[in-house]
Amino acid sequence: MLHTLFDQTTLPMLQEVLRFSEARHRVLAGNVANADTPGYRVRDLSVENFQQQLKAAWEDPPPSPGEFTSPGDRPTLTWDDRLREVRESIKSIQFLDGSDVGIEQQVTEVAKNQFLHNLTVSLMSSQFRLLQTAISERV
Repeated sequence: MLHTLFDQTTLPMLQEVLRFSEARHRVLAGNVANADTPGYRVRDLSVENFQQQLKAAWEDPPPSPGEFTSPGDRPTLTWDDRLREVRESIKSIQFLDGSDVGIEQQVTEVAKNQFLHNLTVSLMSSQFRLLQTAISERV
């Protein structure tokens, strides 16, 4: 029941954004940690590719439970299935960059990624407060 309730909100999408920002933070932290390592190649996760995958999942959502007319009708893809595709794409979008990027740029990317993470957590907290208000039937 709660799973269905959460699927009707933006929480599944926000969860994927959090997973991406955490994965990217680990990669960027590795770049900062290896800034002085001779021959180290900068790594990153493609934000654009992730956003395209997430947008595709958003534009083609699974059918809602109310769209089924008989008990035998089941969705072929659930939100979890659609977002699993996005999650799997994170593993394949890592790329190596042969350029020698300075520590300043890496720290800037870490800060931007941290902002994305904080914004996503704030949005999720807001969604949970709305759900809590609806469940408690208080305004």
